[in-house]
Amino acid sequence: MKTSISLFAALSIVCAMCSNVVASDLNGVPGDESKIKNGHTEDRSGDDLTWYTDMNEAVKVSRESGKPLFLFFTGSDWCGWCIRLQQAVFHKESFKTWAKDNVVLVELDFPRRKKLPDNIQQQNYELQQQLGVRGYPTVWLVKANQDQTSGQVKMEALGNLGYPQGCKRGEEDKKFISDATKIMSKKAEAK
Repeated sequence: MKTSISLFAALSIVCAMCSNVVASDLNGVPGDESKIKNGHTEDRSGDDLTWYTDMNEAVKVSRESGKPLFLFFTGSDWCGWCIRLQQAVFHKESFKTWAKDNVVLVELDFPRRKKLPDNIQQQNYELQQQLGVRGYPTVWLVKANQDQTSGQVKMEALGNLGYPQGCKRGEEDKKFISDATKIMSKKAEAK
């Protein structure tokens, strides 16, 4: 089933507020020495991954690169499974290589102990509601497409993932990458 979400409708309030977010005291990805700056998280841990927090910026990069958005819904400072997913998958070289080649990473955080900028908090909540995210961690793969008639950017949901199940301990990254690649390839075959 094809699910389309209009960015115009989804983020109309957020769009005006999302430009040039600077919150240098917030960690972008737990366990890393990351900072949110200008709408994206600049990773300083040496793995060269960029996690965007501003959907407007991420959509722009997605459209320019042709890569789908990788929306990571997390509770960075309280969700044990989110932290475990990052350690077992996101911090592995295999994931870093795959992510650089295939997706635009977006962190949509719902922390309990730290305060996000109001515009980012509102943006994250709206996307959580529209994609029906009820638990963490949840990853949605979505494609940003421009409607030929209206010119509006719409988001096409490709599929979603959680913590990888049914694999040996230590092989979570392989299972996660395989599942994500299947989601993206099934959608490409359907076109």
